Amino acid sequence: MKKLILLLSILYFYGCNQSQKSDDSKKNTEDISVKKVMIPEGKKLLETHCFVCHNPTTPHEERVAPPMIAIKTHYIDEGTSEEDFTNDFLQFLQNPTKEKAKMKGAVRKFGVMPYQKFNDTDLKKIASYLYNYQIEEPTWFKEHWESKKGKAYINSGKKVSLEKTAKTPEEIGMHYAMETKKLLGKNLMGTIQNSGTINALKFCNQNAYTLTDSMATRFKATIQRVSDKPRNPQNMANAEELNIIEEYKRVVHNNGSIEPVTKQIEKGTKFYYPIITNKMCLQCHGAPNTQIKTETLQELARLYPTDKAQGYDTNQVRGIWSITFKN
Repeated sequence: MKKLILLLSILYFYGCNQSQKSDDSKKNTEDISVKKVMIPEGKKLLETHCFVCHNPTTPHEERVAPPMIAIKTHYIDEGTSEEDFTNDFLQFLQNPTKEKAKMKGAVRKFGVMPYQKFNDTDLKKIASYLYNYQIEEPTWFKEHWESKKGKAYINSGKKVSLEKTAKTPEEIGMHYAMETKKLLGKNLMGTIQNSGTINALKFCNQNAYTLTDSMATRFKATIQRVSDKPRNPQNMANAEELNIIEEYKRVVHNNGSIEPVTKQIEKGTKFYYPIITNKMCLQCHGAPNTQIKTETLQELARLYPTDKAQGYDTNQVRGIWSITFKN
């Protein structure tokens, strides 16, 4: 009998110990999972607002602007505080001029960055991320910087670099939208800089669908840009998309937090995200005869007889990305 009691006691304590270990293991797993999804908001804002022109993966010969790591290394050295960097970063972007630019070589090569209306709060989050984290960079950049500049190479930041995370439907949809935006933006900016606005209109008319479809094929998804005021009738939003556009307009007007909208459907996920105007957009989407020049209006009338995509100001919702993909 004593042996039986001893055996039961051993099994009991062993079971409690294993249960505690299991609970601790589960707790640790949950903690790790939480850490993995805590992606700084500045990273998302950087990829959304900056990587159209400053993407680190764009080939050297196709660049329309320097990579963000070049900006970081020009603005930050071993004695630069986060406050100093943030002030310099905001001061330039609030009114970009040749005199303010610290990257004289980039200005000679690409020209002065066109002014775009950014939310100062978003810019501060981007600056914080650039200052504190290691950011993605072209493979050639470190050697280029050290050989040409002879200065300390700054990219480590004061915090650890982010781990790769499992993709949520929101992250997948955002990746598809931003990669497509990057491709369209790179080609459009290059055409504007090299050939002017009129030729950029012709480029959009002839190539925008082809480029978008190429990304859809790459991602095995359906990728569309739709609007309540389309330039091309094929881009007219349906009833559901119109409701989402109106909701995004309300959020942007009230300076709310812009988040992607996803909906689970039988074939996978529907993803929506707003297309918001900046100053460069107004060359073709702004006020007729003031922001849109007369010759541009004439070309628009020729290419798009039913054009409704005019009269916008900066920081307004011009439409949305409407993307469908399998889970």
